[in-house]
Amino acid sequence: MAVCARLCGVGPARGCRRRGAAREQRRGGAGDSEPDTDTDPEEAGGGGSEEDDEAAERIEGGRPLPHPAEPGPAGRAPLSILELPPELLVQIFGSLPGTDLPSLARVCTTFRRILRTDTIWRRRCREEYGVCENLRKLEITGVSCRDVYAKLLHRYRHILGLWQPDIGPYGGLLNVVVDGLFIIGWMYLPPHDPHVDDPMRFKPLFRIHLMERKAATVECMYGHKGPHNGHIQIVKKDEFSTKCNQTDHHRMSGGRQEEFRTWLREEWGRTLEDIFHEHMQELILMKFIYTSQYDNCLTYRRIYLPPSSPDDLIKPGLFKGTYGSHGLEIVMLSFHGKKAKGTKITGDPNIPAGQQTVEIDLAHPLHLPDIENLRDFSELSRIVLEVQEQVRREEQEQEHRQEEEDSSQPAAKPLGEEGAEGENTAAGAEGSTQDKAPASQPFVLPIGVISRNEDYPRTCRICYYGTGLIAGHGFTSPERTPGVFVLFDDDRFGFIWLELKSFSLYSRIKVAFQNAEAPSREAFDEMLKNIQSLAT
Repeated sequence: MAVCARLCGVGPARGCRRRGAAREQRRGGAGDSEPDTDTDPEEAGGGGSEEDDEAAERIEGGRPLPHPAEPGPAGRAPLSILELPPELLVQIFGSLPGTDLPSLARVCTTFRRILRTDTIWRRRCREEYGVCENLRKLEITGVSCRDVYAKLLHRYRHILGLWQPDIGPYGGLLNVVVDGLFIIGWMYLPPHDPHVDDPMRFKPLFRIHLMERKAATVECMYGHKGPHNGHIQIVKKDEFSTKCNQTDHHRMSGGRQEEFRTWLREEWGRTLEDIFHEHMQELILMKFIYTSQYDNCLTYRRIYLPPSSPDDLIKPGLFKGTYGSHGLEIVMLSFHGKKAKGTKITGDPNIPAGQQTVEIDLAHPLHLPDIENLRDFSELSRIVLEVQEQVRREEQEQEHRQEEEDSSQPAAKPLGEEGAEGENTAAGAEGSTQDKAPASQPFVLPIGVISRNEDYPRTCRICYYGTGLIAGHGFTSPERTPGVFVLFDDDRFGFIWLELKSFSLYSRIKVAFQNAEAPSREAFDEMLKNIQSLAT
């Protein structure tokens, strides 16, 4: 602000205070009041009189505004930013971040008056939040672009992005986005079991918009009776909660039984009679979720999409896939050096959301037998268990070497040598992994391995040794068991659970989620730790 003050000539050197005192005397001492110290963008260009409004309209209409700066000699370059044409000031101010404009408005009355120009805020809405609507139609309701920016977009900016609802072990996936002149929370659901290649289903849970200039309106969108009154509270930086204030809108005239049947048709694509005997326990649990989760306050915690690297086996991201008798789940695949991890975004009564469902050892590719021998489950099991034993020995040797190094306390290597050695080792590991990956090879599931989806690819690129997490109901007695990670192509992979004799097929979620990128690798790793700790 000090820089802006010098540019506009505020201070004794330009006589700004003397001119201000003179203006106050001419107005009978009724000068403009200074804005408060709140940096909310709503304050930028706020207040003012009808004269200020007319001046702002002249600026936006392209007619010059008489400025208070004293005119200089003809042909002299302007020494103060106040001597620039108002139209140029509008362009300059419109290129600044909206969060900087309140400070700029406190520099002087002229800046504050210019910042009432809606062209500035229309540009900030478009460039910062992607609002491409024709904002001029807001004039009908008396809502300005500054209102949209300050009372809607800026106020609720912290809830934009990807979130995981805290619904016991079940989790979920919510994307809060700017959609036209609304902020909408879209809940994403996997396709109907077992069609993993089908697109995701989605439905709005809440929306926020400006009905009038006073404040934004929050509406719950759940149920069949249309939007109704809701509430959003930002608990802390990466957490917020929602509450429906009219839960009677969630009820149907036919009562609970009709609600449940409608939910089954929408969520499962089947009738109660079709699946009752097949999934009785799951239906009871899911019915509990349906009837309770939207009646109470729901908490959401932020999640990020995994960052990518040119050395990754495939592009990391979110995948939808089959998981035993629990239907389809959403898993996040991320890469961490020589390891790849699959973290559950949606969970089940056995393995809750947030847990690491699979871990892939990229340092140990598996060489599958020919297609005939691959049909023999015992042959595949022998290959995997041999690699498991090799991994166990390598871990023991590594621990032994580490103990010896700690006891002997060798002299530290020069930084340059140590860094070079680490780079060579990493490069060698990456190179060996890529060199061993064939273009494709035939693939078939061994006889006896259960798969909910028989329409899996019959060729694969490469397989790796991995472990999968299994547990009893309520996440009792969890343990990691050996398995096979099968990479089919850039968008599909599978995992064979040896102990369960089960196969899971995963397909990439091809949705352009907004505001979902992690600010740094460290922030993503910290997010993974947090959601896993909450799941235990």
